[in-house]
Amino acid sequence: MKNFNPRIKARFRKNKQIIKKEINNFFDWVKGAELVVLNECNTDEDPVRPELNNEFRTGYGRKIYGVKYKNEICAVMCFGFTNEIPKSVKELDLMTKDAFLKSTMRDQRIGQIAIAYTIWSKKKGGGKLIVKEVFKMIKKSNHLNRLITLSPLTKMARNFHLNNGAIELQVNENTQNFEYKI
Repeated sequence: MKNFNPRIKARFRKNKQIIKKEINNFFDWVKGAELVVLNECNTDEDPVRPELNNEFRTGYGRKIYGVKYKNEICAVMCFGFTNEIPKSVKELDLMTKDAFLKSTMRDQRIGQIAIAYTIWSKKKGGGKLIVKEVFKMIKKSNHLNRLITLSPLTKMARNFHLNNGAIELQVNENTQNFEYKI
């Protein structure tokens, strides 16, 4: 950089500092984020299944999880807990109710399979982070032994799950299932 114009050198240093600051800010938010259970979410923000209301998302054997950073929800993932793999939202509804009712007769532990049926991020890196945090939570549980998705038939969903370490289980009429190894 000896022969470069001083203005170019200054601009280069400034851009380098900006990039370094952005990278540090990104890692700060990832390190400071925590997984929380939500009572509701803004369903209009859901790009996958906006038609499902909060009553559905928190009913019989279903929960909403979020990644929270500084009182802001940065990513959301909705789950149903079942004992079988659903091929549609209707099957998910029936299977979560069945697992919920069976759990009331036993130990209150709903289902053995966590079915992620929608996920979205409001901050860069949030989708990958919530998958990682939920994965850790499921590993710690002593009754969940599988993490499976009920994803739409889109290339984006396919690429997201395959790039995050899932394997494709099956392609259904309107959905596809991927599994994250626990």
